[in-house]
Amino acid sequence: MPRKKREKNTNTQPKMKGVIKGAGEVVNQEIVSTIKENYMPYAMSVILSRAIPEIDGFKPSHRKLLYTMYKMGLLGATRTKSANIVGQTMKLNPHGDTAIYDTMVRLSRGYEALLHPYVDSKGNFGKFYSRDMAWAASRYTEAKLDSICNELFKDIDKDTVDFVDNYDNTLKEPTLLPATFPSVLVNANTGIAVGMASSICSFNLKELCETTIAIIKDKNHDVMSTLPAPDFIGGGQIIYDVNVIRQIYESGRGSFKVRGTYKYDSSANCIDVLSIPPTTTCEAIIEKIIDIVKAGKIKEISDIRDETGIDGLKVTIDLKRNVDPDILMQKLYKMTPLEDSFACNFNVLIAGVPRVLGVKELLEEWIAFRVECVRRRTAYDLDKKQAKLHLLKGLEKILLDIDKAIKIVRETAEETEVIPNLMIGFGIDETQAEYVAEIKLRHLNREYILKRTKEIEDLEKEISSLQAILASKVKVKNIIVAELKEVAKKYGKDRVTTLIDPEEIKDVEIVPEIPDYNVNLYFTKEGYFKKITPQSLRMKAEQKLKEGDIIYQSYETTNTADLLFFTNKCQVYKAKAADFPDTKASVLGEFVAVKLGMDEEEVPVSMLVTKNYEGFILFGYENGKLAKVPLNVYATKTNRKKLANAYSDKAPLADILFIEEDCDIVMTSTSGRMLLLHSGAIPLKTTRNTQGVAAMRLKKGHILMKLEKYEEGRFVNPKRYRSKTLPTLGALPSGEEAESLQLKLDE
Repeated sequence: MPRKKREKNTNTQPKMKGVIKGAGEVVNQEIVSTIKENYMPYAMSVILSRAIPEIDGFKPSHRKLLYTMYKMGLLGATRTKSANIVGQTMKLNPHGDTAIYDTMVRLSRGYEALLHPYVDSKGNFGKFYSRDMAWAASRYTEAKLDSICNELFKDIDKDTVDFVDNYDNTLKEPTLLPATFPSVLVNANTGIAVGMASSICSFNLKELCETTIAIIKDKNHDVMSTLPAPDFIGGGQIIYDVNVIRQIYESGRGSFKVRGTYKYDSSANCIDVLSIPPTTTCEAIIEKIIDIVKAGKIKEISDIRDETGIDGLKVTIDLKRNVDPDILMQKLYKMTPLEDSFACNFNVLIAGVPRVLGVKELLEEWIAFRVECVRRRTAYDLDKKQAKLHLLKGLEKILLDIDKAIKIVRETAEETEVIPNLMIGFGIDETQAEYVAEIKLRHLNREYILKRTKEIEDLEKEISSLQAILASKVKVKNIIVAELKEVAKKYGKDRVTTLIDPEEIKDVEIVPEIPDYNVNLYFTKEGYFKKITPQSLRMKAEQKLKEGDIIYQSYETTNTADLLFFTNKCQVYKAKAADFPDTKASVLGEFVAVKLGMDEEEVPVSMLVTKNYEGFILFGYENGKLAKVPLNVYATKTNRKKLANAYSDKAPLADILFIEEDCDIVMTSTSGRMLLLHSGAIPLKTTRNTQGVAAMRLKKGHILMKLEKYEEGRFVNPKRYRSKTLPTLGALPSGEEAESLQLKLDE
C-alpha cells in the first residue's frame, strides 16, 4: 500500500512521527491528542478504579473480593477453597487469578499485614514481614470472611449504598461498603497511581472509634488526645515526636520513625529481635547486618539467624563477650532497617475525586458517609413498614366483618372478580385486596385477628420512631455513636505499638574502627599524596615524583589522623589518612584533586594533619595581612567532607602555617625583607574567612611570599627583625646573616 501523502503542517503543536494507523499506513499524530485520547483515560482508570482507596477504606479489587465472599455465604462457620473464591471473584473482577489471590492473601489473618484482617484463612498464607515465606497456591488453602466483616456488610441489602452493573452487565456490585466503623484508617493501605500515590497507616480500632464519637459530639475535639499515634500489627515502637504526628494529622502528609523491639537473653548472650518496622522484612535486616559486619563497621556480632516460627517473628543475634546489647542495638538502629520511616500520604477518593486529607477531615468525611448510610437504611425500613402497615390496615377492615368478606368471595362467580369485589365491598385498594384474598382459612380465628391488630399498633410506633430519626440529625448521629461503641467493645484491642520519647533514645556515635599504625605522609607541590609505612620507607627511601615536582609537606603520624586539604578556591576538603591506601616510595601516589572530587580547575595548595583539632592556623596573604584561626572551627559533628569559605578570598593566599601553640614566626616578602614576630600578637578570630590584620608593610611591586616557624639561632641578631608596632617593613638580612642563611639553604 503506498504511503499517504503528507500535507503541510501548519499546527504549532508538537508532533510524534511514525505512529502506525493501519497496515502499512504511517501518519503524523499530535502528542496532545495521543495523551488526551489514550493516556488520560488510562491514568483516570488507574486513579479511580485501581490504586486509590475510597472512604470505606477499600480499593475496587478488595471490595469485589469481599463482596463475592459475602454472596457465597462465607460470613459464617464454613470455609471453602481459595481457588473457588478466586474463580467466583472473576465474575466481578476481570483480572487474572494470581492478582485476585494476591489481594486475598494481603487481607488474610495468616499473612499478618492488617491490624484487623477481613479474611479468616487456613493454610500457608505466607508472612508480611518475610519475603522468603511465600504463600501456598490457592488450591491448597481455605478461607472465609472474618467476623468483623459483619460490620462491613451490615444492612447492605437495605439500600444503604448504591449498586452498579459489573463489567459485563450480568451482576450487580456495591460502589462502597456500608462499614459501621472508619475502616479507611483501621488498616494500612498503600497504592501507586499515575501522578499520585496513597499511603495510609493503621490506627487502633478502639482509639479510632472513641475519636470518631468525640468528633461527632464536639467538632473542635483535639484528635491527638484520643488518637495519640498509629498502631501496627507487628508492634514495634514509634519515636513519638508530637509536632511530627500533629503535622501528619493536620495535613495528611509526613513521615515518622518506627523501630523494632528486642530483648536480651543473658543466658545465651544473644539479642532476640521480636518486631520490625512495617516497611521492611527480616531478610533485608539480616542481609544489611551481614554487610556491615563484613565491612568491619560492627565487630560485636558473632552470628545472626532467622528463628521465625509458629510463635512469630524472631531474629537472633549472637554477641561476643563483654558486649553491651543496648549500645549495639542503638548502632543497629542507625545502620540497618531496624529503624525506618513510614511515609504517610492520606490520599482518598471522595465522591470520585482524589483528595489528601488529615485524620480529622477523613473522619468527618466518613461520618458524613455513614450518616447517609443510616438515613438510607432508615428510609428503606420506613418504606417496608409503611407498606406492611398498609396491608394490615386493609386486613383490619376485612377482619372487622369477616362474614361479609366470605359472603363476597362465595357469591363471586369468577375468580378474576374476587379482587375488584373486595375493593368495592370494603373500600380498600388492589394491593390490600390481593393480600386479603391470600389469607388461609385457618387464620380466620380470634387469635389471628388479635395478633394482627397488635402488630398494627407496633408498626405504627416503629414508623413514628423511624420518621423521627429521619427528621433529626442528632438521632441519626446517636445511632452511629451506639454502633461505634458496639464495634469498639466487640472488636477493640489494646494498642500493640508503643510510643517512646526521642529524648529517651541514647545517641551513640558510630565510629568505624580504623586500624591504627604509624605512617609517613607526603604532599607534593603538584598535588600528589603518598601514605607510606616506616617499614616500606626503610626498604626504599628514594621518592618517585612527577618531573619538576617536589615534596612540599611531610608528616610522621598514624593511620587514624585527619587530613585537611586547602585549595585555591578558598575551600577545604577533609579526609582520613585511612581513606588513602598504603603505597611505596616508588610510585607517584594519589592525585588529591581526583581522589576527593574537587571542582573543575580546583587544586590543593596545602595539607594539614591533626588528630584532636587543637592548635591554630596562620593564613598569610600577599597583601601582608595575617589571619589567626583556631583549628577547631574546621571540626564538624556531621563529618562533612567539604567546607566552603575556608579562608578569606579578599586577597591572594601566600602561605599557610599550622602551629600547636603560640610561637615566633618569620614572614618573608619577595623583596627579601623578613619580619620576626610572636603569633600571640595576632588577634584570634573564630570566623574562618576573616581578612586578618596588617602585619607586614610591603613596598610597591612586592608581596608576602612565605610563613615559617622561627628556629633558634637562625638570625645572629633577632632583635633587628622585630618591631614594636605592626605593620612594619621588616628588615633585610645583613651581610653576615645573608651568608648564614645561604649556607643553610645550600645544606
